[in-house]
Amino acid sequence: MFTGIVNGIATVVSIEKKKKIHTLTVKLPSILSKNLHLGDSISHNGCCLTVKSIENHYIICDIIEETLKRTNLGNLYIGEKINIERSLKYGDEIGGHIISGHVMNTVEVSKILNFNDNYILWLKLQNKNLIKYIFYKGFICIDGISLTVGDIIKDEFCINIIPQTLFYTTIRHKTRGSLMNIEIDFYTQTIVDTTERLMNERIINVL
Repeated sequence: MFTGIVNGIATVVSIEKKKKIHTLTVKLPSILSKNLHLGDSISHNGCCLTVKSIENHYIICDIIEETLKRTNLGNLYIGEKINIERSLKYGDEIGGHIISGHVMNTVEVSKILNFNDNYILWLKLQNKNLIKYIFYKGFICIDGISLTVGDIIKDEFCINIIPQTLFYTTIRHKTRGSLMNIEIDFYTQTIVDTTERLMNERIINVL
């Protein structure tokens, strides 16, 4: 589990691409490699990957086909920066919201507004069916960052970025057309799906 509070930024060192699996090597900031063990979970742009090898500050993880289809990890290139978060431990402060690291799909940056120290990203859903889970002031996880929905128009929504987030994450490097990973808040999804199921059952019973 994660919280959406990015611990640091890692650099992609190498990518070994096979037909249905990529092997990714990244260099972590030294503080994030401390007490890291084989088999540990670590969030790469919000996607939970398992550490298969560690050498000093370098870690290697496999990215399976399903993950490549649903996330932006298949589009990574050598030298690219990615958001990193170590997994949540008992007793840690939850500064964002509970995140599983199971990315649902990607969103495309459709517009960037930057004026008077206000930085706003408009994001377009690649899977329009997910819009039912997006609510004004609701939690959302974008590339591993816990954020709040600022507004919604059709299949697009915006997020307001504070200077702290802008400086300490990769979001400042995004441009129009960039793809970012999205994870819907689990509790929001559960409430929406349960309500939808109960309403459908009631309609069937009435008929």
